[in-house]
Amino acid sequence: MIHPDDKTPKSSPFDLRGKQSVRATFKLSQKAIDSIGLLAVHMGIKQKSLFDHLIEDTVELEKLAARIRIGHFKKIPRVQKTYVLSRKTVDALEYTSQIHDTPRDALVEYSIQKLESIIQSEKIKHEHRKSLQKEVNSHFENGLELLTKALDTLGEDDPFCSKLRMALGAYQKSKHDIDQFIEKSKILEDF
Repeated sequence: MIHPDDKTPKSSPFDLRGKQSVRATFKLSQKAIDSIGLLAVHMGIKQKSLFDHLIEDTVELEKLAARIRIGHFKKIPRVQKTYVLSRKTVDALEYTSQIHDTPRDALVEYSIQKLESIIQSEKIKHEHRKSLQKEVNSHFENGLELLTKALDTLGEDDPFCSKLRMALGAYQKSKHDIDQFIEKSKILEDF
């Protein structure tokens, strides 16, 4: 039960409206479209959340708008793409676009470019993960050899063998999860 003296923040209708999802269509470069998709899939983050992160900070968005060179932007081949965004994100885009007389598409395109450093960092981590994955596989194989040795020495019904088999079963499941994550992350390699 909530006590009347609790000072929990109240949501206003405006706050709730800002979280409302809306569709917005932009003309973006294929690289920008791929960047959003790649990070969303790789990091398990909704595209809407990525856009919220990139665009809702109106101070940063205005700084970005001041640096955009429209002539350069118009030379970029672009594709039309529709995204689901929060109303607050769309409002921030509209406001900044009007104030700085900058196309929304340009604001979105250049905002997405800020993700490039994250992608490059993840590419480096991916290579490290692949190296560590080899060690995990080797470690698992050593565990299987140890289980075989224990079974030969102690027999199938020995409690030590049962516990080791259980430990290797859990290890195998974790190894499988790691393998799937590495496989899913291969999209970073060609980016």
